[in-house]
Amino acid sequence: MALVGGILAAFYLVAVAAAMVTFGTGILPIAIVGSILLIGVQYKVGKWAALRSVGAEELSEQQYSEIHRMVEKHADGMGIDKPELKIARMGVPNAFAVGRKGAGIVVVSEELLQLLDRDELEGVLAHELAHIANRDVVTMQLGQGIASIVGIVAQFAVLLTGDNDIADFFLAIVVGNVVQFVVMIFVLAISRYREYVADADAKRAIGGGDPLARALEKISQGNQRAAASSGSAQRGRGDRRRESNVDQQVSALCISSPDTGFLQRIVSTHPPMEKRIERLRS
Repeated sequence: MALVGGILAAFYLVAVAAAMVTFGTGILPIAIVGSILLIGVQYKVGKWAALRSVGAEELSEQQYSEIHRMVEKHADGMGIDKPELKIARMGVPNAFAVGRKGAGIVVVSEELLQLLDRDELEGVLAHELAHIANRDVVTMQLGQGIASIVGIVAQFAVLLTGDNDIADFFLAIVVGNVVQFVVMIFVLAISRYREYVADADAKRAIGGGDPLARALEKISQGNQRAAASSGSAQRGRGDRRRESNVDQQVSALCISSPDTGFLQRIVSTHPPMEKRIERLRS
């Protein structure tokens, strides 16, 4: 984490230095303020978009009192305020957390509540609470913000050093996207590591790793069944509609990500499910 964090900081400092060389030292305050505003806007918009995309609604405390008590107990044990609890119909069994300490939100899918036993659900909730306690959402947003900033600076560097013709315009887009992708490789490495940390924290909170391991197995199987069902439905209808309501942005926040191929795993936000389960049971 220290190494990757240092690399991300270096990317940001290089971007700021490049901006100062190009526009002069007077750009420094603007660059810093602009960076803070960009990351802040991405954080707010990302939180709102994630909740809206799945149609999250309030989880009734009267109907789901046991879940509220579990969350309250583990939130207190982790030293954070009890987050808001919401429920959504995602088409797959899953859960995710957004926000920060004191303003967190945990969303669970209806399919998850139907699938898991009580102790398995407790493990999933503890995992999501660990993300809030560890400020993982804020950390990831900071990393994504740095990637965006570096990509923007790279685009301007190409435009300002070229002939300002149409070729330079398209070159700037390509260079900006490539540079941003390179930075995102390190951001995704942080994301995968934080999943292991959240699993370990949940294991300590509930007193063992087996319930969460069983939950991950069921979630993985549920996602596979949903994907197979969606593929069959697409072939039958001849269209591209999906059964799952979880888009790519929200999938990055969820406890389970469906990435399976080699290249998918390299750019995945989650480590391989089998490795997570192995660690929980070791």
